[in-house]
Amino acid sequence: MKTARKKRLILIGLMVTGVAAAVAFGLQAFNQNLMFFYSPSEVVAGDAPADTAFRVGGLVTNGSVARQSDGLTVQFDVTDNAEAITVQYTGILPDLFREGQGIVAHGKLRDDGMFVANEVLAKHDENYMAPEVAASLKQAHDTGVGKGMGTP
Repeated sequence: MKTARKKRLILIGLMVTGVAAAVAFGLQAFNQNLMFFYSPSEVVAGDAPADTAFRVGGLVTNGSVARQSDGLTVQFDVTDNAEAITVQYTGILPDLFREGQGIVAHGKLRDDGMFVANEVLAKHDENYMAPEVAASLKQAHDTGVGKGMGTP
């Protein structure tokens, strides 16, 4: 084999190896930042992972918001009109946060079943609801689960 051809083959091999490494690093970073959405019904059923961060969303149950004495920690229940889970958040809540409001919380599930959020997002106008939250509420309504729970 001629030296020019050998150099080209080595160069092509190095380029293919570099592209493969870049793709592998990109996929690894994407996988580490991937955060799945679960409804309260799925969390109660045990479908949500206990050791990784995920998103949970639904409506804040009326009468469930309780602030602790430190002024920043708040606990509230989130429901999809079928099941409800308790969320604990330490920080400043969004201005639009209130009972009966649709929210999405990012965080982890503790061993005792409480969801500890590190971020809470509230819908930004009266017509918008996160697609995942709307789908889980519609599914709970269509199956007839949770009727008569006293939540909107």
